[in-house]
Amino acid sequence: MSGHSKWATTKHRKAAQDAKRSALFSKLSRNITVAAKEGGDPNPDNNASLAAAIEKAKGYSLPKDKIKTAIDKAFGSGKDAANYETVVYEGYGPCGVAILCEALTDNRNRTAADVRAAFTHAGGNLGTSGSVSYMFERKGQIMVSKEIETGDKKHPMGPNGAAADEEEFEMAVIEAGGDDYEDADEEWIVYTQPSDLMAVKKALEEQGVQVKGAEMTMEATTPATVTANDAKKVMRLVDKLEELEDLQNVYHTMDITEEIAAALDE
Repeated sequence: MSGHSKWATTKHRKAAQDAKRSALFSKLSRNITVAAKEGGDPNPDNNASLAAAIEKAKGYSLPKDKIKTAIDKAFGSGKDAANYETVVYEGYGPCGVAILCEALTDNRNRTAADVRAAFTHAGGNLGTSGSVSYMFERKGQIMVSKEIETGDKKHPMGPNGAAADEEEFEMAVIEAGGDDYEDADEEWIVYTQPSDLMAVKKALEEQGVQVKGAEMTMEATTPATVTANDAKKVMRLVDKLEELEDLQNVYHTMDITEEIAAALDE
């Protein structure tokens, strides 16, 4: 366990998504619908993919009624039926940075045209299946706040169990079966094997640690080093792709250091 820092990348992506909340809610709902349908069960206790999709949605404050509506849509009929399919697009952005896009679409031709246009306009190239996916590894990701609300007016915030101390938290993560963790300012980010995500989350909660959110993510196995100027070019493409309604997630191999993150926020 290292407590290493990949937080700059996560922080930048989260800020961009939070700024487009209505579009984000639509994507989260679609993700829940597909997970429920593909898993064949509306009960997250029996559908691991649905459980992960719901946890991710909760992490971004998707209302409970929207979560229920999204699950119901998976088992609807006629005009209420969900006919989304999962498609992965791979390519290279400016400076040769690898980019992987996960889409849920009801019109594959429309989505492919939109993605290709975004790559072309940004000076990138849409590649073939498998051209960059080998550069990424799927991981489970759990967000844990170091402090939580206490309900006490004099002391509104207090320690979140073991999360308040790094040594204690490291032991908690090890005991829960997590692979690694990262110091993310006011939060910890815990990394797990994809199949262990919900089990690790539950184990942390059983130790008295409140979990803020949990989701699946793709982590670059070989981060690419770029200049601040080039990073801005890459992020313009990433932001353009994230604006597309059909794209659920956009991942890249660019190493966003603290210096790069600062430049992107200018």
